[in-house]
Amino acid sequence: MDETALKRSAEEGKLGLVRDTLLSRLKECDLCPRKCHVDRLSGEKGFCRTGRFALVSSYGPHYGEEFPLVGRHGSGTVFFTHCNLGCIFCQNYDISHLGEGREVTPEQLAEIFLSIQRMGCHNLNLVTPTHVVAQVVESLALAVEEGFSLPVVYNCGGYEDPDVIRLLDGVVDIYMPDVKFFDPAVAEELARAPDYPRWVKESVVEMHRQVGDLVIDSSGVARKGLLVRHLVLPGGLAGTEEVLAFLRENTGPETYLNIMDQYYPCYMARSHPLLSRRIYREEWEEALSLARRLGFRRIDSDL
Repeated sequence: MDETALKRSAEEGKLGLVRDTLLSRLKECDLCPRKCHVDRLSGEKGFCRTGRFALVSSYGPHYGEEFPLVGRHGSGTVFFTHCNLGCIFCQNYDISHLGEGREVTPEQLAEIFLSIQRMGCHNLNLVTPTHVVAQVVESLALAVEEGFSLPVVYNCGGYEDPDVIRLLDGVVDIYMPDVKFFDPAVAEELARAPDYPRWVKESVVEMHRQVGDLVIDSSGVARKGLLVRHLVLPGGLAGTEEVLAFLRENTGPETYLNIMDQYYPCYMARSHPLLSRRIYREEWEEALSLARRLGFRRIDSDL
């Protein structure tokens, strides 16, 4: 196995510095665009409803992710409870909104990471890690001391602070943001985050600067790079044309895209006038056609 960014960072002594910096920022938490400034080290909770310790809903090999992550042995997903977004259509609302999960200590979380490796998974896939990034790096540092060496996947909703993403340079191997929408009014209505477009644009550019285009080895498994998800929503709410145009200009035609068609109304979306239906096949096909016209050459939905 090639040396991962995390292993290099640990060997160079950078991982401990990143851990300490992130943990110190929990004192007046500003680790995401919400900037709640609560003292999470003392157990105070802001928008994400998470204090000093991360909460985990489930973990283990997952075969429903993109093939370059899954390979033959699965992607080692760890689903973190709660979120820094408030999406009314979240398909994991029982975890993100209802809080399904249990609190774990840094040592317990490190053991979860190590167990993922023992299961033979191709990577460690951190699902919704934004609000627990400090706790994640803290536990990664412990896990590395015990021999952890898998590529780290940062599987997020895109509502990131680019300054935090910059700190993760040398820790994360694969960034997988879900770029949701670029209209501030839509972001406010659907996710309680009118500034989402600004932050996701800056963060995706920084992610790409760090890891570049997705690198896939001879066995078809991703080793490093950027993989962008975009969920097509009914009635054009996702602003797909603007999202794809931005990516084409700022991350380039070799950006690995997963244009997702699996939207279905759940949670509060069932009562929304536009979100209360599944997308039409034509809406998804138009998104694929647009991506091709823009020159993207790596579209997961084409495979």
